[in-house]
Amino acid sequence: MSNQKSMASPHPSVHQTKESQPLITRSGSQLLVEALQQEDVDFIFGYPGGAVLPLYDTFYDGKIKHILARHEQGATHAAEGYARVSGKTGVVVVTSGPGATNAITGITDAYSDSLPLVVFTGQVATPGIGKDAFQEADLLSMTTPITKHNYQVKKIEDIPRIVHEAFHLANTGRKGPVVIDFPKDMGVLKTDVELTKDINIPGYEVNSNPNKEDINKLIYMIKEAKKPLILAGAGINHSKSNHLLTEFVTRHQIPTVTTLLGLGAVPYHHPLFLGMGGMHGSYASNMALTNCDLLINLGSRFDDRLASKPDAFAPNAKVVHVDIDPSEINKVINTDLGIVADCKLVLENLCHEQVLTSSHEEWNDYCINNKSNYPFKYDENDKNFCKPQKAIEYIGKVTNGNAIVTTDVGQHQMWTAQFYPFKNYGQWVTSGGLGTMGFGIPSAIGAQLAEPEKTVVCFVGDGGFQMTNQEMALLPEYGLNVKIVLINNGTLGMVKQWQDKFFNKRFSHSVFNDQPDFMKMAEAYGIKGFLIDSPDKLESSIDEAFAYHGPALIEVRISPIEPVNPMVPSGKSNHEMEGY
Repeated sequence: MSNQKSMASPHPSVHQTKESQPLITRSGSQLLVEALQQEDVDFIFGYPGGAVLPLYDTFYDGKIKHILARHEQGATHAAEGYARVSGKTGVVVVTSGPGATNAITGITDAYSDSLPLVVFTGQVATPGIGKDAFQEADLLSMTTPITKHNYQVKKIEDIPRIVHEAFHLANTGRKGPVVIDFPKDMGVLKTDVELTKDINIPGYEVNSNPNKEDINKLIYMIKEAKKPLILAGAGINHSKSNHLLTEFVTRHQIPTVTTLLGLGAVPYHHPLFLGMGGMHGSYASNMALTNCDLLINLGSRFDDRLASKPDAFAPNAKVVHVDIDPSEINKVINTDLGIVADCKLVLENLCHEQVLTSSHEEWNDYCINNKSNYPFKYDENDKNFCKPQKAIEYIGKVTNGNAIVTTDVGQHQMWTAQFYPFKNYGQWVTSGGLGTMGFGIPSAIGAQLAEPEKTVVCFVGDGGFQMTNQEMALLPEYGLNVKIVLINNGTLGMVKQWQDKFFNKRFSHSVFNDQPDFMKMAEAYGIKGFLIDSPDKLESSIDEAFAYHGPALIEVRISPIEPVNPMVPSGKSNHEMEGY
């Protein structure tokens, strides 16, 4: 992962100045809150504690809505969901010590998936730092490898500058989290410093414009290709360039594959969309990756779930890699042309070209036939168990493919990626790089706050559900109409599937022998529950749940041995997939 992130660059300093306001004496906490208001922050996700009480006292009279999570990890995941759907920066406030360390998983998740967060961690008062004070933890050291940058406030006068720099860093170039460690005394001390939006970051400047010479080289390579393929990653969704990609694909008839986080880059039903590639990707996508002669990677980092065997990945292809982060070029796959730029700006250049491609009808027919002949499938005639694939597919029909979908991590995540008909960016919220169980429910909360009028569906397994289910308390509290679909197989499904396949069916501690009553749990949180324990109840219960106005928990009981297929075993080439 990049440390574009690191602050070292030979480029000129960033220095911006906005009109200043009259001098007023303010506390550090007031300065911080007013700086957040200048950044147009709508929500703060947080959990109070001793070190941040001065800040929380300022929130009492503030204009920014505070969302009280039930755990600091939940606060960070909710901020991630909000950031991904709204396109704005997620803001988190947690206390010192255990409050801050509880947030580390969410910070790491945001770093892995390039999501803009600004996280304020409380810290003991300045005189106590380094003296093992109560609830002291060295957050600067802990978060250095998992943030674009981190700060510790040492002078009250620096607060406005630090806040505005943090937002600038989080939102430019490859986006990511920034941590501000905020000692308790900094919230109490007062100053009459000007509240400006000045930032001054020596050595940090992002150039996201493509080089014209590189664009011309890419155009030539496309014209020469007989088997071109586009690989769309999260960079397409981050840059909101889905419409440009769809226009380009349609005009020049180039088949397209996405990564897990690239879903929605082109609409699910587009005839040239072959599906997600990689470990649990489609046959059509993995065969296209294997046989293409030109691979144009737009905003993907070639992670190991896509390219499990790098030296055999796209073996016949010239590789073009477009990424806003220069450290990703040639990191995993050797490229013939690397373009360090924003995917949107590259596509704008390409869309200006009227005729790019030579004819490749035979290649397109090959890709489309594979898509038609080898779709994602499941046993539709099983009368004993509900099929998770059918539940997801049917919810896709009920929502017309327009819902914002969040997931936790595990088998249900892959089934959702395979069977929900995503159409656009901002619809798909999942933990890709870190694969964080517990992500689903809190991220759905953030997503619903970002888009209160849209349908938000959270798919979650019974393992991940029990990691952050306490965040369900926020649904009735804040009037959030989230539908949680609990895919319950009584196991850690993906772990059990790997044990079945690679560990001689030695199911070591992957089965839950004593489950809670999830319907009673829903009732305890003031949420309406719907139990689907037989296939004949599936469609009618889903219809009823989605017609209900209010949060709902829909438990779908499935077979404990339902696998995710197809699968490329770890360390194998894409064409060595099984179970298709």
